Amino acid sequence: MAVAARSPAKWGSFFRERWLPQLREGGIDIQVLPVFIDDQYRPEGALRQTLRMIECAHVLAEANADQVALCRNGADIDVALAEHKIALVLALESAPGIDASVELFSTLFRLGVRIASIAHWGRTPLADGSREDATGSRLTTPGVRALREMERLGMLFDISHLGASGVCHVLELATRPLIATHSCARALRDHHRNLTDDQIRGVAGTGGMVCVNFVPDFLTDDEAKVSVDRVVDHIEHVISVAGIDHVGLGSDFIREVMADVTPPCCENADDEDPLFDFPGLEGPAGMPLVTEAMVRRGLPEEDVLKVLGGNMRRLMSTYMGS
Repeated sequence: MAVAARSPAKWGSFFRERWLPQLREGGIDIQVLPVFIDDQYRPEGALRQTLRMIECAHVLAEANADQVALCRNGADIDVALAEHKIALVLALESAPGIDASVELFSTLFRLGVRIASIAHWGRTPLADGSREDATGSRLTTPGVRALREMERLGMLFDISHLGASGVCHVLELATRPLIATHSCARALRDHHRNLTDDQIRGVAGTGGMVCVNFVPDFLTDDEAKVSVDRVVDHIEHVISVAGIDHVGLGSDFIREVMADVTPPCCENADDEDPLFDFPGLEGPAGMPLVTEAMVRRGLPEEDVLKVLGGNMRRLMSTYMGS
């Protein structure tokens, strides 16, 4: 879910009345909240919008403190789950507003951000996004500094959306586990947003993990094959390449948000876009379908539990800074 709030009251109502019940119905107990900024706010207004969204997340957490907790480390997550609350973790998608001012990662870390990527579809001062693969560009000098600063802070570096050469560069430099928060296997769907087997192996080699995306266009180029079973195809492929300890779920449930409110992150999106059209799995309430499909495939219960969140909880508890 993208954290965005031009109208905090409207988002507060959606969050409490629609989103939280879906999380409960889907059995989800850790929710990553990615901050994403629409192009119309870039570059001048991006940092301001980022701060507004982070403030919105804090307001939502405080207003729903009986059900959720904004978590900064593994201990916070443990406490939240012990109290039967949903653990919320703040993330940045493409590090909007930071540009080459890498020291701002420290500022945002103090505000609770614990995961960040440094590019989206296009070019940033830190790196090229996956739509710019043809450039062959690696991280810029500020991009390298960003990686080092995030490792120092204990902020997980997210390679989803990063261009192919940038991913390879990060794999060369990384000294801590990496995460792909919402990516699929390129071997099953040749899309610039997906990861090659070598990249998947590389992420596993850092001790990190690949979280499989549910967006239909990243799963298959055949609309007739869009199904929960196709999600499991990608899960099983990543398991076969990376090993069971390095796989998770990165649903990218944006369609459900777009249906109820139009945050700044989605203002230019078409709510009829087939990219997000996944009947039965539009939102978190459908997550048990993925569990059932993994069980039908014969995945052992222990492996299913790792994919559903065990691996993510371990990674966050071990490497996410306080």
